Amino acid sequence: MTGGVLDIEGVTKNFGRLTAVDDVSLSIRENEFFALLGPSGCGKTTLLRMLAGFEMPSGGKILLDGADVSRVPPNRRPVNLMFQSYALFPHMSVRANIAYGLEMERRPSAEIRSRVDEMLATTQLAALADRKPDQLSGGQKQRVALARALVKRPRVLLLDEPLGALDKKLRGEMQIELKRLQDEVGITFIVVTHDQEEALVMADRMAVLRDGRLLQCDTPHEVYERPADAFVAGFIGVMNFCAGSAVAEGVRASDGSLVAGTLPQGIAAGAPALAAVRPERIVLFPAAGAANRTSGTVEALAYHGLDLQVHVRTPLADKPFLVRMTADAADSRSIRTGDTVEIGWSAADTRIFKS
Repeated sequence: MTGGVLDIEGVTKNFGRLTAVDDVSLSIRENEFFALLGPSGCGKTTLLRMLAGFEMPSGGKILLDGADVSRVPPNRRPVNLMFQSYALFPHMSVRANIAYGLEMERRPSAEIRSRVDEMLATTQLAALADRKPDQLSGGQKQRVALARALVKRPRVLLLDEPLGALDKKLRGEMQIELKRLQDEVGITFIVVTHDQEEALVMADRMAVLRDGRLLQCDTPHEVYERPADAFVAGFIGVMNFCAGSAVAEGVRASDGSLVAGTLPQGIAAGAPALAAVRPERIVLFPAAGAANRTSGTVEALAYHGLDLQVHVRTPLADKPFLVRMTADAADSRSIRTGDTVEIGWSAADTRIFKS
């Protein structure tokens, strides 16, 4: 697996008896926005620290433009790491914070001024150049930290939970802003996050890790629509699961119902299996031709503005099925807690995994 701007080949990291990163291989492309995603303790931050040079691999190689940098110290790698805390100098202006790295490299004054002015314009901070960090909003501080990292023109920019300190609305705005900046400056971004929505919105490709192992690497669309296993399916977005036994036509649920779907290779008939379907693929009161249909009782309703989430208790699973109705559909048909409803979905929308 080679040919990217950054190639990770069989990288492992042990801390005593604990294996934090276990034989991970990835190839990250030129000018790509790449996300490392997974729950706490999955190894994503340890992997990022190895890419930055703050940790050395116990095994494997890290290649940057084909050169092995596994043992190269951080200050000799053309890589910058932006921390979640931003770590701005409180006594310095925005301009001085951005210029600091170039000054430490003893760049000519004219070059520093030119590159800082360029970065102030790119990050839309020119009007704030003389302010101190305590005079900035959270989003403005984040842009200063980005500008300080980007002004050194690294081959790769590493971002550790870059939006973690922002409120929900500002996070949404900064997701788009980060993607715009990455497109504009043309630098490879690698972001670590546990936020699935963040990765889906920003990343060109994403890698999902668990217990130090790589489970799947693909575009957000492929990971969401065709997850590699039940963990990825449940971690990325919301998924309804139905446990049962694999049969040629799908999964036979514990109540005897058939959940129709295509049985993937590697799951033998009779083996424990999980049938899964996304909430937005389920229809309330389906047409007669729906391959999968069952009745249930509405246990709860959750209004989210854009949609209404309906929790339906069915005989197919121990947990209620979550169904998403658009606002228009919810307005056209009143649903109340305690109602008996019918739900359905197509066989093509069923995903089947090993149990």
